Amino acid sequence: MSKVVKLRDLYIDFFVSKGHVQIPSSPVVPENDPSVLFNTAGMQPLIPYLKGEKHPLGTRLCDYQKCIRTNDLDEVGDKTHHTFFEMLGNWSLGDYFKKESITWSYEFLTDVLKINPDRLAVTVFRGNDLVDADKYSAKLWESLGISKDHIAYMDESNNWWPNMELTGPCGPDTEIFYYRTDGDVPKVFNPEDDNWVEIWNNVFMEYMHNPDNTFSQLPRKNVDTGMGLERVQAVLEGVDDNYKSSIWTNIIKKIEDVSNKNYVGNEKSMRIIADHMRTAVFISADYASIKPSNTDQGYILRRLIRRAIRHAKKLEIDINSDFESVIALAIIDEYKKYYKELEENKDVVLTVLRDEKVKFNRTLEKGLREFEKATRNLEGNMIDATVAFRLYDTYGFPIELTEELAKDNNLEVDVEGFKERFKKHQELSRTASAGKFKGGLASSGEVETKYHTATHLLNAALKVVVSPDCHQKGSNITAERMRFDFSCDHKLTTEEKEQVENLVNKWINEELVVTKEEMPKQKAVEIGAEHEFIDKYPDIVNVYKIGDVSMEICGGPHVKNTKELGHFKIKKEEASSAGVRRIKAVLE
Repeated sequence: MSKVVKLRDLYIDFFVSKGHVQIPSSPVVPENDPSVLFNTAGMQPLIPYLKGEKHPLGTRLCDYQKCIRTNDLDEVGDKTHHTFFEMLGNWSLGDYFKKESITWSYEFLTDVLKINPDRLAVTVFRGNDLVDADKYSAKLWESLGISKDHIAYMDESNNWWPNMELTGPCGPDTEIFYYRTDGDVPKVFNPEDDNWVEIWNNVFMEYMHNPDNTFSQLPRKNVDTGMGLERVQAVLEGVDDNYKSSIWTNIIKKIEDVSNKNYVGNEKSMRIIADHMRTAVFISADYASIKPSNTDQGYILRRLIRRAIRHAKKLEIDINSDFESVIALAIIDEYKKYYKELEENKDVVLTVLRDEKVKFNRTLEKGLREFEKATRNLEGNMIDATVAFRLYDTYGFPIELTEELAKDNNLEVDVEGFKERFKKHQELSRTASAGKFKGGLASSGEVETKYHTATHLLNAALKVVVSPDCHQKGSNITAERMRFDFSCDHKLTTEEKEQVENLVNKWINEELVVTKEEMPKQKAVEIGAEHEFIDKYPDIVNVYKIGDVSMEICGGPHVKNTKELGHFKIKKEEASSAGVRRIKAVLE
C-alpha cells in the first residue's frame, strides 16, 4: 500500500466536503472535567454538546484531538501501545445518523485511502434482553461491499458505549478492523485473531438509559466516531510496528544517534523513550502549565520522564548530555505545524525535562545508597521482595536494575515475590484511578453548573481586588468544590481574600442575569471578552455576560441568574506553580 503522510489533512478535507466544520484540538488537560486527568478520547471536549447543548459551529463537526491514556502504561514498549495518541473524529449532533456515518467511513477508507475492502471487517451489537440487535448497520455494511463473513455480532462488552451499567445517553457502536499481515485474508472474520486490528469506531447514541434500568429512544440522536492516527498510519505504510511508520522515523533516528545503537535489537527501550518523551513534551507544552509533581497530572509527567531516563541509561546514553533536548526538539519539529503551543512553549518544555532529569539522577544516587544499606547486613544472599519493591516504588529502580546490582554483589532477588507486590500495586493503582480514567459523559449537573458560573465571578473579583493582570490559568470543578488557578505574583493577604469573597457574594445577592451570545472569535476579543488560551477556541464562540461585571468566552454550562449560586466561601489559597496561585472554594 502506498505511503500516506498527511492522514490528518486527508481526513479533515474529506469530512469538510461532507458539510462538517473543523474544530480546533482541545488541550490535553481538560477543563472542568474531574473524571479524567487528561482528554482520553476525541469526544471528551464535546461532552456538553453530546448531552444537548448547542454547538456554535453547528451540527456536523470534525477534528484531530490530542489524547493521553496512562492506564496501560506498563504495556508501552510493544508495537502498538502509546500513552499519547491522536484521534481523528467526526460528529453528528442530532443531524445525520447510521446511514451517512457508515457510508462515509467506507468511502473514506476505500476511495480516499485506497484500502482493499477485502481486508476490512466490522463488528456490530448483537442485542440483549433490553435492546435489539443492530441489524440495520450489519445490512448497510454488507450492501456497501463488506463480506457477510466479515461481519460479526458482538455483545455489549465490545459494541456498546459507554457501557450497559451507566445511565444517560448511550448506544451501540460498530467497529472497523483491518487485517494487518501479508498473508491471505481469512474467509471468516475472527475478532479474537490479533492480526485483525481495530482502526475506527462509530458510536450511535440513540438511547437514554433511564434510572429505572429501562432504555428509551433519544429524541435527538448523535454520532461519535474515533479513528486512531498512529494505528491507521502504520496500516497505510504497510508496517506491523507502529514505531516504524513515518510518524516516528525522525524521533527514533535521534534516539539511535544519542545512544549510538540501532533500533533493531533495542526496540523496547527505544519505543518507551520515544513514546514517553512525546507524551511528556505535549503535557509540559500544554497551556495548563503542568509541572512534575507527586499528584495528578504532575505525577504522570514525572513518571513518564523518569521511566524514559531509566531506559536511556539502559541504552548507555550519557545522562549528563543534553539527550533529552535533542529528542524533544525532534518531537516538537514533527508536530509544531499542527499544535502551535509546542513551538510557543519550547523553552518551558526543555526546562521541565532538564530539571526533572537532574532531580531523578539525585534520586537514583539515593537509591544506590539505599541498596547498599539494605544489603550490608543481609542474612543469606537473598534480597527480599519488600526491599526490591521499595527500591522500585520510592527510588524508581526497575527490578532489572536491582537484579543487575545483586548479581554484581553475588546476591539474588526474590523476583517472584516482587512480581506479586507489583501486581497488587497495579490493581490498587487501577482501582484508585478508575474514576480518573473512566472517560464517558462527565457530570455537568446542577451543582457543577453553579460552580462553573462562580469561577467567572471569582475571575472578575480578582481583577478588581488584586490586579487587572490576574487571568485564569486553569480550573477544576466537582460536585463538592471549585478549584481556580490564576496568574498572580504574591500570596493573597487575609484582607484580599475577604474582599474577593465579599465582592463575589455582593454580585450573587444583586441577582445578576447571565446571558449568552454567539459571535466570531475575533469580535469577542475586540470587545474585551476574557479568555483563556484563545487558540483553543473555534472561529465562532459563546460569550457569557454576568450583568456588567463579567464577560468571558466559554463553553458553559451556566445558571440563568446569580441568585441561584448561594453563598461563596474561600476555603484555601495556595501556590500552584511559579507565578500561579490556586483558590479552593465552595458554595454553601
